[in-house]
Amino acid sequence: MGFEKEDTKKLHGYWDEIIETQKWAEGKFTKMFEEKWMQYNKVNYSLSFSSWAGAAIAALEYYNVKDETVLCPSNTFMATPLSVIKAGGKVEFVDCNKSDLCMSFDDLKIKVEKYKPKAVFVVHIGGHIAFQINEISRFCKDKGIILLEDCAHAHGASWNGKKAGTWGDVGTYSFYSTKTISTGEGGMLVSSDKAIYEYAVKYRNYGKFDYNVHGINFRINEFGAAIGCLQVDRLDEIVAWKNDYAKKHLDPKYQNRVKLPEGMISGYYKYIIFDPIEKSTGKVYDQPCHKILNKDYELPNTDWIAKNHWCLPLYYKGE
Repeated sequence: MGFEKEDTKKLHGYWDEIIETQKWAEGKFTKMFEEKWMQYNKVNYSLSFSSWAGAAIAALEYYNVKDETVLCPSNTFMATPLSVIKAGGKVEFVDCNKSDLCMSFDDLKIKVEKYKPKAVFVVHIGGHIAFQINEISRFCKDKGIILLEDCAHAHGASWNGKKAGTWGDVGTYSFYSTKTISTGEGGMLVSSDKAIYEYAVKYRNYGKFDYNVHGINFRINEFGAAIGCLQVDRLDEIVAWKNDYAKKHLDPKYQNRVKLPEGMISGYYKYIIFDPIEKSTGKVYDQPCHKILNKDYELPNTDWIAKNHWCLPLYYKGE
């Protein structure tokens, strides 16, 4: 992951300020990071966490999924179903589409009828928005089903100007070290619902100060938040560079790839093709979650995707 030299100088200034003020947590840069992310994604509320998992579990516990079914795609990282399990929920899996590797609306309708879920956890795989997010969002609203968005790959992604995390009731981002922008470790919850925001504020800090919310410590530190402030300011440039590079150097060479719908901008966490190549950076995921958790049903598209996609190197270097 690239980091600009001018940002490095500014970061050292931020860190010097943190050390001088002796405010290493819950300070100026945490609030600044949250405000920048809120404005960037055009949401009402944004709250930082020490990890994606903290944001996800806070949301799931707010919605009280204990003993309830939550539907997830199987083509995702195990963090998604494990967050449901940690919140006391029951996980069942939905197949994906071959075109975008994201949740299949057709299979979702079947699984909703079968399992009567309280919530659906849609995942934006590889840096682009799930191609059927509009259908999924409308369907969940009509059915009264909570919709959570796993945006761990989707920094800077949008569709006709609408950012990842704004279709559902809540979105959760990761700032782990491999992401398009990173704080080393970290996460963010976004929502336009004041109630979940207020709950999450308490949840990430042991439920202070009335302890009506039984949370634990998921606070980010000021040093990581300061990195996040600079990264948000740089995000549009990073995404533009990746899209320009993909358009000029990769798209003409690789026709058998994930092709974005009109109006969609990918953050290009991954550049995904469907032909084997020698210099691949591997697969997004090669082990479907339903198989890891020993589910006794078949998800044919998920199984096909696990075997038949590869990722090309596409890394913003910085200067």
